[in-house]
Amino acid sequence: MNFLKTAAAAAISIALLSGCNDNDVEYVNHTEVKVAAYNLSFDRATFADLVAEMALASSEQQTLVDAYLLDRDAMEPADKTTAEKVIQIRNVAAIIQKNRPDVLMMGEYNNDGTGEDLSALTGFQTNYLSVAQSIDGAGGEANLEPIEYPFAESYATNTGLLSGFDLNNDGKIATEADLGNYDYANDSWGFGLYHGQYAFALMSKYEIDSENTRTFQNFKWKDLEGAENPFLDGENWYTDEEWQNMTLSSKNHVDAPILVPTKDGIETIHILMSHPTPPVFDTGKNLLQNSAEVEFWHKYVTNAQDFYDDAGNTGALKDGAHFVIVGDQNLDAATGAGDGLTETMAELHADPVVNQNVTNGDLYPTSYGAAEYAADISSTHPHPNRITAEFSGGLNVDHAIPSASLNVVDSGVYWQASYQDGHMLFNDARIGKYGNGKDISSDHRMVWIKAKF
Repeated sequence: MNFLKTAAAAAISIALLSGCNDNDVEYVNHTEVKVAAYNLSFDRATFADLVAEMALASSEQQTLVDAYLLDRDAMEPADKTTAEKVIQIRNVAAIIQKNRPDVLMMGEYNNDGTGEDLSALTGFQTNYLSVAQSIDGAGGEANLEPIEYPFAESYATNTGLLSGFDLNNDGKIATEADLGNYDYANDSWGFGLYHGQYAFALMSKYEIDSENTRTFQNFKWKDLEGAENPFLDGENWYTDEEWQNMTLSSKNHVDAPILVPTKDGIETIHILMSHPTPPVFDTGKNLLQNSAEVEFWHKYVTNAQDFYDDAGNTGALKDGAHFVIVGDQNLDAATGAGDGLTETMAELHADPVVNQNVTNGDLYPTSYGAAEYAADISSTHPHPNRITAEFSGGLNVDHAIPSASLNVVDSGVYWQASYQDGHMLFNDARIGKYGNGKDISSDHRMVWIKAKF
């Protein structure tokens, strides 16, 4: 599914792909492609909440924001909450408009569970991305250029999809009657208070090859080469029946080919998307699953084993194919950084199949904002300028890992320090309880690479 199924988006496509002005020629003969991953923290209580927020017209948004900045305590509680969400979405849109990625993987973008309902994505494009935002945050002058993504997809997710098993071993099996509580979330294939929470989506200036997209939502953990039923506290975590059915992916693993028109023809880049479970919040099962979810992509890009996808096709990525592994992997590559099995990410980073200048060289994505944050909190991270998330002492968990076949010419993490324009998109004492993190935009940062053909 993509936006080109609507008349309005079709018009956008025609404007981009046809005509004879210089901008059109530049688009068709594109030589540089910017690919980004960004966990937006749009994890609302329901999918309907996100749809409603995205449906607000710019004028409605402005009324709420103006009232909030004037006197938020005088607002009705529901309006105050909506105003804070609108400010967050606007700031996220501003970050996207400022960085202008050609291809953007968006984590924690709730959907209907199946990925078929694109209303939240359509609203985001129409009412936020297509409207000029401000580099100066809430109440600032609209000084950024709108951005259009003619193509978008949302993907099915295991989060909030009930398993029918007692996956957290608390002695009971959750049912639909537990919808919205932790019993329901913990007995779902992936943690979610409802089906569709914490899903992810893709927006692109270039065609998403939906026909050849591969999803691995139903790939079983047991079928990952070398996998074993987690053995914790003297016994297997899962019963034999649970282990036979347990999905590897807490959300999904998706291989979406992007078709990039260049002067030499179409170049295909495989956008490999996932959002592994955090390696915490239980007695150790999540630690092992997080590592396995990252290992999946390592095996996939090195042809280490055959994989079956949700359509029944088998195989791994073809040798020499361009790819970028993107998403909040909830795993750092630095020893001792966070609670995950960092050696799993370090091994992926060290493999010559990925671009070593990005994973171990001068083009490792960094930011001044991360370095300043690390100094402010006395972080012990060994590479403070690489931090992408402001929790657990600062972690480098958001990744855009390109293949060695791609000629990467630039990279970065968008995190502005206090002395840089755009800092208000991350820290604004006027907003929310704390004036940072999800109150303002996200507790994660956009990470990106730029490849040249």
